Amino acid sequence: MSGPEGSFKMEPETDMVLVVIFLSIVTLITALMNSAVILTIINTKKLHLPANYLICSLAVTDFLVAILVMPLSVLYIATKKWLLGCVVCEAWLSVDMTCCTCSILHLCAIALDRHWAITNALEYACKRTPCHVAIMVTIAWTISVLISVPPLLRRHSGDDNFGNYTKCLIEHDHIGYTIYSTFGAFYIPMAIILILYYRIFIAARTLYQKRSSSGAHCKRRASSHNCLSSCRVTPTSLCASEQSASDPVLNTELNILNGPNLHKSDSGGPGGTCDERTQICASRERKAARTLGLILGAFILCWLPFFVKELLVGLRVFHASAQVSDFLTWLGYVNSLINPLLYTSFNEDFKQAFKKLLRCKECK
Repeated sequence: MSGPEGSFKMEPETDMVLVVIFLSIVTLITALMNSAVILTIINTKKLHLPANYLICSLAVTDFLVAILVMPLSVLYIATKKWLLGCVVCEAWLSVDMTCCTCSILHLCAIALDRHWAITNALEYACKRTPCHVAIMVTIAWTISVLISVPPLLRRHSGDDNFGNYTKCLIEHDHIGYTIYSTFGAFYIPMAIILILYYRIFIAARTLYQKRSSSGAHCKRRASSHNCLSSCRVTPTSLCASEQSASDPVLNTELNILNGPNLHKSDSGGPGGTCDERTQICASRERKAARTLGLILGAFILCWLPFFVKELLVGLRVFHASAQVSDFLTWLGYVNSLINPLLYTSFNEDFKQAFKKLLRCKECK
């Protein structure tokens, strides 16, 4: 009897060890990936562009999640109770809410920056400065603080049990605050992001169609060299704003329009037929759609379940177990690991800068 009982008791402990190891690895990788993005942007002059400063600020925010929020969550899950006292608990919850909200708002700011860059290119090129980025980042942090501070102030005002608990959880005792925080931190930013990326895709598709139609028009008038030249200028004027070397969406949707294959087509070289032009534009449109799909899919998949749970629990519609809450919380944390991959890995400049950074470390 003792053998089976002993083995049965060991299984949950073994599972917990595996979970803690896995979460610790995720935490470490998140910190390393975001620190690599920060160092790459700082050390690469080619990446010193306003749009990249938004990427860097996002990486800083996700790095804070990795070093200030995720380790204490791993400890809490491992010990199954809070051991660090009420002050650390309150600080941890506040930092958690602030950093995660700020990370989401950074994604909203990046989408807004891209939208202006593609729909109002010439005018926004003059406004796209480090000061403009600093204002956007300041607004994101301010909104995040305004969302995370109210529960901290409320708990300090007359809570007799303050400091006498072994649990450190976000309380759902005020329905008004639950609605305010979930909509401010996620639902409104998500709606803005979806609308902006939809408009970005439509604008990019319009550019493809104009590029393709202008190429076909010039093909019919191939005897005129001036017409061919004007067609090569058209996409440049449409994309005249400063384009970010780290921006996969703009690179995919805009920069490629000026790529060598299309120039070859304009000059009558290989691939100069109208059908091949159409195939190139369609291929790039599909690539743009995949890029947007990955960015939006990762964001929604990571955060939507958590905020649906938060809203339902706050409205007293649903009660989540500790395991479900932990899983959904960490699903959201994983977005801080995915962000540096999605927002940098699509661009060759970032890839080369990463390789250069790794070579420098190996030389040392």
